[in-house]
Amino acid sequence: MSFTLHRDVLPSGLRVVTVETPHLHTALLAIYVRTGSRHETPLTNGVSHFLEHLFFRGSEGWPDTVKMNAAVEEVGGNLNGVTTRDHGFYYTPIHPNHLKVGMEIIGDMLTRPRLTDMEVERQIIIEEMLDEVDEKGRDIDLDNLSKRLLFPDHPLSLKIAGTRESVSKLKHSQVLEHFARHYVAGNLVVTAAGRVKHSEVLELTERAFARLPKGPATTEKPPPPPAPGPRLHFVSHDESQTEFRLNFRTVPEQHADYPALQIIRRVLDDGLSSRLPFEVVEKRGLAYSINAGMDGFHDSGIFEIDAASAPEKASKVVEVVLEVLAKVCSEKISAEELSRAQRRHRMLLEFSEDSPGELAGWFGGTELFRRPESFSQRADLVDAETAAHVREVARRYFTRENLTVVAVGQRKGIKALERIVEQAEGLPSGARKSVSAGRRAR
Repeated sequence: MSFTLHRDVLPSGLRVVTVETPHLHTALLAIYVRTGSRHETPLTNGVSHFLEHLFFRGSEGWPDTVKMNAAVEEVGGNLNGVTTRDHGFYYTPIHPNHLKVGMEIIGDMLTRPRLTDMEVERQIIIEEMLDEVDEKGRDIDLDNLSKRLLFPDHPLSLKIAGTRESVSKLKHSQVLEHFARHYVAGNLVVTAAGRVKHSEVLELTERAFARLPKGPATTEKPPPPPAPGPRLHFVSHDESQTEFRLNFRTVPEQHADYPALQIIRRVLDDGLSSRLPFEVVEKRGLAYSINAGMDGFHDSGIFEIDAASAPEKASKVVEVVLEVLAKVCSEKISAEELSRAQRRHRMLLEFSEDSPGELAGWFGGTELFRRPESFSQRADLVDAETAAHVREVARRYFTRENLTVVAVGQRKGIKALERIVEQAEGLPSGARKSVSAGRRAR
């Protein structure tokens, strides 16, 4: 292992994760907070993202945002913030000799924000939302549509940025309340990775976050079981291509089935030699590209397959995808495919040791929800998988009842697409086991 991991908890309850990688020439500072659209209501939807924007309007110690950004940029940094459905994070790359600058500025941003210019930011956010809707204001974003279909009447269905209506009505008092509730010591993780020193990180964190109030970690309402499928949600949109996503509810990272799902993902999509690109793109020329991936939260997971094609080809692409999935469910993958997926997985984890961002996300971001395992522990779990168990896991989650599809495009070919989804030919049927079954002991 080319790095040394340290985990500390300050008297306030603030967690500090330091990943010392002395062979690197860079560092990254990241502060993770357990709040996102999942922690909102329809009335306050978008407040986490709104708050993220307002942090960059300056702090008590740095009221001039030009000077604030310039100070970080002069030492190799670049202030950034991201809000997701279940957490947010603020980060900057930084020269290792100037970690103090980044820590002091981000610490002041998150503990003493001015939270001003709310009306200006409101307009910026509303402009940002236009990417997700058509000219009629209908949502055409595949991720938003998928989450709404997968988690109806649950906060995970809420949009990260909120809606035009909810953001237009957000009040300053609601932003202040959200800040006071979630930006507390027990709900943040300060992470430094790269050529950093453990003792210096602890000293700088204690100083920069001394004003952070004590408070507990945020908790969430678990999502309910999915409604039975197969289900298709279609939004008519006058574009030259139809975009679509196939979704299957699965399990979170710490579940016993997750390593097998990682292998399946690589068998399906891990370069042009893998099954989906070969069958859909190389062999039949039905689409320019196709992607398989996994999205997840600490209590749920999703297996996703995305593609775009000419409207008249969409049903055929989905049909071929279902054929590929059916084969993974009915036949064991080859020893060569299994070995390749395991080898690629371990190699890419080793590559992560050269990336402060990957290290910070793995150990700091995961710390918000659970104690993360090491790279080698995760690789060993994947290496222990067998072709028989991979097939068993595929049959557990790639079922007709667990299939949801969202599509955005012209109505041309929609009847054929509806028929293919309804039939879901080749996929096994039967009630899927609870996602809590088979959880690994930790």
